[in-house]
Amino acid sequence: MDFSSLGPHVYDARLFKGSARKPFLAPRGVHIAKEKLFVSDTGQNRVFIWHKIPQTEYEEPDVILGQIEVEASERNQGGAVSAATLLYPSGIWSDGTILIICDAWNHRVLIWHELPTQNGQAADVVIGQPDFMGNQPNVEGQSANPDANTLNWPYGVWSDGTHIWIADTGNRRILYFDAIPTKNFTNATKVVGKPDLQTRDYENHEPIWPYSVKINVEGQMIVADTQFYRNLIWYDWKTAFYHKADVIIGQPDFDACGQNQYGLSPNQRSLNWTYDACFYKNGILVNDTGNSRILWHSQVPKTNNQAAKAIIGRPDFNTSSEYKGNLLGTESAIYWPFSISTYKDQLVIADTGNHRLVLSKLNL
Repeated sequence: MDFSSLGPHVYDARLFKGSARKPFLAPRGVHIAKEKLFVSDTGQNRVFIWHKIPQTEYEEPDVILGQIEVEASERNQGGAVSAATLLYPSGIWSDGTILIICDAWNHRVLIWHELPTQNGQAADVVIGQPDFMGNQPNVEGQSANPDANTLNWPYGVWSDGTHIWIADTGNRRILYFDAIPTKNFTNATKVVGKPDLQTRDYENHEPIWPYSVKINVEGQMIVADTQFYRNLIWYDWKTAFYHKADVIIGQPDFDACGQNQYGLSPNQRSLNWTYDACFYKNGILVNDTGNSRILWHSQVPKTNNQAAKAIIGRPDFNTSSEYKGNLLGTESAIYWPFSISTYKDQLVIADTGNHRLVLSKLNL
């Protein structure tokens, strides 16, 4: 990789490709907590845990979930769904003890109340299904309406250690639980983006395809609303149950939904298939996945369609995923990054299109 392609706002960048015995394939989820690194190796139906942030290009994981051996990669371990299997895992949250994984294509979220120590360790609790053997959308299949205890393609999850928020993407909503569940099939307490817990239809001011959800220590909430090429921000997450977002990144208003705002190329304000965002210091890092870049807002915006202050991953604000540096392949720069995580000044990028992570320090 040409690390200079990341720009001047990161330094000490390096690549990490997972296990040398079977490297990453399209990793879509990354999370750091207390120096531990968690990666959803989505294309191989497994989640890796490293107890320390790796320092070399390849390093064997301390724990594998979803598979028993590092060489294994079959969907649900090649058999029936169980408490120990995964199918297209995506979003991850952990505080270093509790671990929560979005098992997206099994239409469920799995919880370990103590950090797993064994390969293939079974989860303690399942959200979205009545038991560990179920994996249909909304329990009864794609035509079924959602309910307080069902899920349909849950891709994102966040917790503050007490409450939990799930991006129930296929049901076009965010589910909120006032406590991390200890029992299977727990009902959500409230919903963001719908008038009740049984509605799937949407209005333009609601999350249309929420892929990730994050809450910072000030209680501000950001949702990557992929299908409308925007991020929605509430200044206080408690208001999101009855109030539309306070501000939008990527679009001028709630009815606007243009890819790069219908431009031929991106700019400082536009987004293209945004799948994640991350609060950092007083601002926000926005994962502009389709443009293969990360946008930096030094402050949480106060008005819609605010211009980004800085860019990571492309030489300027008008360069998209397809540019001259990719003529002979995409490996010289990040390509379709799906997820980002920060810890202190450490930035981890799931460089999904290149089947690797990029780790660096931030200079923002």
